[in-house]
Amino acid sequence: MTRFAVIAAVALGAAAGIAGAQATLRVEEPHLDGPRALEDRTAKAAVQDYVESWQTLRTAFDQNRTDVLDRDFVGNAKDKLTATIQQQVKAGIHTNYQDRSHDVQIVFYSPEGLSIELTDNVEYEEQILDKEKVLTTHHVSAHYVAMLSPSETRWKVRILQAGTD
Repeated sequence: MTRFAVIAAVALGAAAGIAGAQATLRVEEPHLDGPRALEDRTAKAAVQDYVESWQTLRTAFDQNRTDVLDRDFVGNAKDKLTATIQQQVKAGIHTNYQDRSHDVQIVFYSPEGLSIELTDNVEYEEQILDKEKVLTTHHVSAHYVAMLSPSETRWKVRILQAGTD
């Protein structure tokens, strides 16, 4: 099995757990310019944890619960997501995300092994709800850059920056 196939197989297993969502996942071979080699096990874990962070994000925004973010987010990413959820609470709304596809590639692994940067071309449906009444639905295609940092048990998203394609 090629390195790509191994990473994709693990990540697809994680994506299947996204609340029944049938998101497609494509994991490209890492494209690293840095001095440190990336082990297959590390790449698989980072991609799996990143994909699972979308489940956490989805739950946090749907339930307006910032505490849910603790599992997968730290630093700037957690701060921005927390602020957005707090704004939702004040407005009396919540958001439902439905992943459609992820196209992930690891592009940087720091020399000390303390950061992995990846890109993700993602498509998802976003619904804004007032209680159970759908206010609006949007199809979103965006390019994300994520910076992950290791914790005791998993890779956590430290930076999550989006821009439309």
